[in-house]
Amino acid sequence: MELDLLGTRHRTHYCGELRSEHAGKKVFLAGWVARRRDLGNLIFIDLRDHTGITQVVCRPELSATAHAKAEQVRSEYVLGIEGEVALRTPETVNKELATGEVEVVVRELLVLNEARTPPFPLDDEGRTNEEPRLRYRYIDLRRARMQHHLRLRHQAGLVVREHMTDHGFVDVETPFLTRSTPEGARDYLVPSRVHPGHFYALPQSPQLFKQILMIAGFDRYFQIVRCFRDEDLRADRQPEFTQIDIEMAFPTREELFGIIEDLMAKLFALIDVKIPRPFPILPYDEAMEKYGSDKPHLGFGLEWKRVPLPEGARGKIHVSEPIKVLRVPGGALFSRSQIDKLQEVAKSAGADWFASIKVAGDAVPPLAKVMGEEAVRSLIASAGAADGDLVVLLGLKSQPPASESSAASAAAGQLSVEKLRHLDFASGDVRLDLARKLDLIKPGTWSFCWVVEFPMFEYDDKEKRYAAMHHPFTSPREEDMDKIESDPSACKARAYDLVLNGSEIGGGSIRIHRPDIQRRVFQTLSITPEKARERFGFFLDALESGAPPHGGIALGWDRIIALMCSETNIREVIAFPKTASAVDLMCDAPGRVDPDQLHELELELKTAESMEAVRARLKSVE
Repeated sequence: MELDLLGTRHRTHYCGELRSEHAGKKVFLAGWVARRRDLGNLIFIDLRDHTGITQVVCRPELSATAHAKAEQVRSEYVLGIEGEVALRTPETVNKELATGEVEVVVRELLVLNEARTPPFPLDDEGRTNEEPRLRYRYIDLRRARMQHHLRLRHQAGLVVREHMTDHGFVDVETPFLTRSTPEGARDYLVPSRVHPGHFYALPQSPQLFKQILMIAGFDRYFQIVRCFRDEDLRADRQPEFTQIDIEMAFPTREELFGIIEDLMAKLFALIDVKIPRPFPILPYDEAMEKYGSDKPHLGFGLEWKRVPLPEGARGKIHVSEPIKVLRVPGGALFSRSQIDKLQEVAKSAGADWFASIKVAGDAVPPLAKVMGEEAVRSLIASAGAADGDLVVLLGLKSQPPASESSAASAAAGQLSVEKLRHLDFASGDVRLDLARKLDLIKPGTWSFCWVVEFPMFEYDDKEKRYAAMHHPFTSPREEDMDKIESDPSACKARAYDLVLNGSEIGGGSIRIHRPDIQRRVFQTLSITPEKARERFGFFLDALESGAPPHGGIALGWDRIIALMCSETNIREVIAFPKTASAVDLMCDAPGRVDPDQLHELELELKTAESMEAVRARLKSVE
């Protein structure tokens, strides 16, 4: 069909704006055809833009030309509509639409563009698979839900900028092309044409640059910044993501917490949620013991306790100490199959010893046959359980003693720091599974908390060395400075995470600002002075130029917006996300490049066969 030109016409109203008070007004609307209904002499079109839908009606007696064009339009055609706003009759009012009391009687209809049949219906939010949604993202983004999410993200960004500016922070852009500093996730590398054989890296975080800005005297910095990590993806991860990056000089932890808590309150006010403050502060060890997680969901109870085996149970069961106990209120009503499924969750999470006790008056639980009635009563008391409750027990099995008569056989052994953490995380999985089964996680509840005093180091069994739990520029607690080399496992960091409803939405720390302490941390991390100079030389030089005490945080912007929108996947709040396999289906990226480009960069692609040859050669050298 012949298309029309917009010419000098301009939109007078958006489709979602018209109300009864506009009756009698002449308007010009523009948008997409959401729906068309042909009743012969009357043709109704639901015209949609980002604000909503208005019904327009074409009558041949008013405009035969407009009616004839309306007969040809189809879903997603782009139209311009000139007409008069009229009140609908009472029986035709659509109470589901904000504009449902009115319609526009068409005087002129412009067909500004045609459209192919959409690959999926836009009003079918729940049943369209993700792959076509991402392949035809320009169609998917027309949905009201996606429009809402991205516009809320925009409004939230304005709140962030205003809040940070009001607190004296300066927005400074940091480089995207920087140096690879391989500590943590993999870098995305960018080859340099000007310097063959050399590579930039896309930043995983502006960490070193924001610390340098503190050394440079900017005092308070923030940035809503894109970051890149070449890592396996999950629902809350993307290869490129956005964070609110914040750093301040001469900080106290409490001052920073206050600024961030005020920001969260302002953000959640956008969705009419009032956030109670101050947020609870949990030491890492307490979070792990009670909730089995370093990002605990505090929106429900179910708190674990670490307890020793009762005296009477030692030697009868071979379980390392401590074990964990949990009271499940009313859980005595659980069926055998429900408890068996709970055991499956525990074992799949790594806890290879599971037991349960139903508390039912004076009835003797079956576990008493294994460890004795007195030991069972002791565990019930430790859990604080009452009649009608269930007590869940978790542990890690130990090797039975070589001799039952040996003195050592009385004790099952103690868990190492690493294995205790392993048991704690397993208990966290069980806790969340129970919360889902008991319907304890209620929508519309918002439970913030800070987790603090993380371990400074964690031992990497594969690498046979200590690694930084956060990053190597995090400061140890002042009282733990003497443990950096002597007892790394006991050294605590001045690190903190912000957690909301069981999701980590921010992480930060007070940084190392003294070169001597930074060198000691590098030494514990098995980073030699030569390697430190190679990777971080520019930063080490900056530290020696009068670095003030400083610290900050990075907030996961995509995760925060997803939670505000009640979405479980951050792809729902990102305009053009990647799939779980890091593919952009719309652009068909990543893709192959022209051989001439590779030649110009002095790069050569290796085939699978040649890579096998390289591996074989390296193995022979070893």
